[in-house]
Amino acid sequence: MESFMKLFMQLMGGMGNTLWLFAVTLVFSLPLGLLLALGRMSKNRILSGIIRIYNLIIRGTPLMLQLIVVYIAPFNIVGFTWDRMTAAIVAFILNYAAYFSEIFRSGIESIPRGQYEAAKVLGLSKWVTNKSIILPQVVKRILPPMSSEFMTLVKDTALASTLSIVEMFTVAQNNAMRNFDLTPLYIAGIFYFAFNAIVEQLFHLAERKLDYYR
Repeated sequence: MESFMKLFMQLMGGMGNTLWLFAVTLVFSLPLGLLLALGRMSKNRILSGIIRIYNLIIRGTPLMLQLIVVYIAPFNIVGFTWDRMTAAIVAFILNYAAYFSEIFRSGIESIPRGQYEAAKVLGLSKWVTNKSIILPQVVKRILPPMSSEFMTLVKDTALASTLSIVEMFTVAQNNAMRNFDLTPLYIAGIFYFAFNAIVEQLFHLAERKLDYYR
């Protein structure tokens, strides 16, 4: 029992880094993703093209590779070294912003142009049109893919172990390898499952709340 409690407390300590990485990634990648989406839809072909290439590179290469590059590249370029957690956070933000930008773009472009024109005929300003008519519909349409990305992010936090960051999976893996026992991995799996169950339920409630936009 004592050994189990010790393991549990170690996993909870690793869970702190998992939650921190998850939260900080969302706080910065969501607005950055929206900016990238707007730039991608810009009539400026150069700007749109650059963002398109960026999204293609980010979505076309493994996050594990991006973690290593973000950590090592500053040293190779300017001789600067930053701590591993900061490097992981930057890599996660850059990665998820690309995915979120495509979700935002698909949601915005799915709204018929006729709604913009109708709002203009009614004399509504662009601000009122976007806030009261377009945004609620976009939010409802992007909730399912956003839910998937949020849940993927929960699991992807385990990749921070690539930079030797001690998060929940690292703790479980080290204990499992040291004791030749799968119990720590089972417990970690339960943590991840519970975390994602909460995320899924929150998105389910949000979708039900927006049902009147159908």
